[in-house]
Amino acid sequence: MIAIQSTTERAFAGHLEPPRLELGRPMLIAGLRGYYSAADCGAIPDQWQRLEFYGNIPGAVGRAHYGLCFHEPHGIEYLSGVEVSGFAGVLGELSHASVPAQKYAVFPHREHVSKLCDTLDVIMNEWLPASGLEVAPAKSGAPDFFERYGEDFDPRTGHGDVEVWIPVKS
Repeated sequence: MIAIQSTTERAFAGHLEPPRLELGRPMLIAGLRGYYSAADCGAIPDQWQRLEFYGNIPGAVGRAHYGLCFHEPHGIEYLSGVEVSGFAGVLGELSHASVPAQKYAVFPHREHVSKLCDTLDVIMNEWLPASGLEVAPAKSGAPDFFERYGEDFDPRTGHGDVEVWIPVKS
């Protein structure tokens, strides 16, 4: 873990908790994928509910869930899923993606999950320009960024362990 300079921490106190910089490990994620324009991003929770109906995804590793975001010309492609040990059992409507090992700025999100877009807006439009860091371009087939929902996230209340992982250039 690498500490962020204190001037950056002070500049965003009250708006955003300071991130930690972390070398993320490679992961394989399997789940449901959907395309959303800015007007219909509110339907993403329905995608998460559909994922629950699948029960255990073959080869699931751990209990965290992930929301992978892929920028598209007029919206995002969003994969809601879990880490898996391999893609062999991923069939039917399920999709998959690889998350590469790389450096990330990891931001805790303490608000209700419905406020995640506000956190992303502050990260991209305020914190990142002032940080001296640059977003690393997505590698082929990899997400532009992702959300991690830890074991303490409660989907019924929308609160708990949520982080936003933004790939940054080394």
